[in-house]
Amino acid sequence: MTAANRTSGAGVRAQTEAAFLAGGRGLVRLALVALGAVPTVALPILAASFAGGAVNSMLDPYDLGTVFTLLAAALAGAATAGLLVRRVANRTRGQLARWYGIRLPVEYAPRPALERDERGHWWTGYSYHRSHGVAKLAHLLHWAARDRATRSEIAWLVISPAAAAALALPVAGLLVGGAGYAVTAPVEYREYGPIDPAGASPLVSVVLGLLLMALGVVLAPYAVRGYVELARRVLDQDGRASHAQLTKRVAQLTETRADAVGNQAAELRRIERDLHDGAQARLVAIGMTLGTIEHLLETDPVAARELLSEARQSSARALQELRDLVRGIHPPVLAERGLGDAVQLLALDSALPTEVCVSLPDRLPAPVEAAVYFSICELLANAAKHSGAEQVWVDILYRAGNLRVTVTDDGVGVADPSRGTGLRGIERRLGTFDGVLAIDSTSGGPTTITLELPCELSSPRTSTSFAKA
Repeated sequence: MTAANRTSGAGVRAQTEAAFLAGGRGLVRLALVALGAVPTVALPILAASFAGGAVNSMLDPYDLGTVFTLLAAALAGAATAGLLVRRVANRTRGQLARWYGIRLPVEYAPRPALERDERGHWWTGYSYHRSHGVAKLAHLLHWAARDRATRSEIAWLVISPAAAAALALPVAGLLVGGAGYAVTAPVEYREYGPIDPAGASPLVSVVLGLLLMALGVVLAPYAVRGYVELARRVLDQDGRASHAQLTKRVAQLTETRADAVGNQAAELRRIERDLHDGAQARLVAIGMTLGTIEHLLETDPVAARELLSEARQSSARALQELRDLVRGIHPPVLAERGLGDAVQLLALDSALPTEVCVSLPDRLPAPVEAAVYFSICELLANAAKHSGAEQVWVDILYRAGNLRVTVTDDGVGVADPSRGTGLRGIERRLGTFDGVLAIDSTSGGPTTITLELPCELSSPRTSTSFAKA
């Protein structure tokens, strides 16, 4: 025998061994699938039989047994099946993950809580009920009927026993039939001799039986893969998860829209208050002063000149307050020069030495620039008031459709959103643009706060950097 023939023979043996090893694993998995399907069918049937028998025994003397027995059996079977829905689905997901590494993440739709009105009735979201138990059951059934993940699990509870039977029975038939054919043919030949002289010999019968068994072993992995593919199609959340994610996204957008509307209303109230208490009061005072000057011009020119000087100073202060107010609404440098130059100017007025590094190839949309600018204002103010820092670094970077802003200080750390409203306000402001806020602040410092939000660029802009000693 040549080396090539020996190599070819070794390869065939290796392939045969691998095929039968895979077939053995397939048989074990197919047996687990079949055994797992038995309780899914048996338990509801047993529960329905028990409930039907109990009701029939109670109502038989009154000749009311048939209708109530069927009703009780149906309710008992449905209740038992309902208890198995999530167990069967989770068991199948676990099998797919262990056997083939297929992970099927599941995401259930949120279920709102029951509400009780002033009359004591329970509101499920679509109907009122006097009884809390009835309301809870109706609420659960209504949610299960609307939740896509739960509906797919209910469908799998019905489909999985039929699929297991359809795939396991042919393989079991080949194994049992082949084994019976291979074992009984020699026994019959030894006991009774050849019944038909022209018939097959016992050796042919044994070989045929072994071939049937081998065919069953070879088909077992394919049967398991068919079961897995069917389970993936029924339980896969790709399409359904997108619906759940869309629902979650709608809820998030509703929340951020409410925050944006609330912030806008609060900002309008602040502007109104600042105008009323500041520039408006000064302008009213200037008007009254000018009226007094008008009366004093002929009788007391000296006093009139003094009042004119006060009016001029008041008008300058009113103009400065109006400029500050406009700068608080939308800084002119932000509108004219963009985020980078606005933050650099902000660093000049910061109470702490601030180093700014900006890498923005283009201008950002105006709403994004405003949100990020005022977020950086808040972070610099927090660093000056609470961190005890000596230096602050601000890095602004745009890469791959995401704006990333990092504000770092060398203070004492322990920045916590729950201890104030500043960081929460920044988080809400960024949430309007799908942005996120990340905080890395251990005891003893440093503190690094990262703002990241997706956005598109608008007009060309060069990278700049600035350092403040």
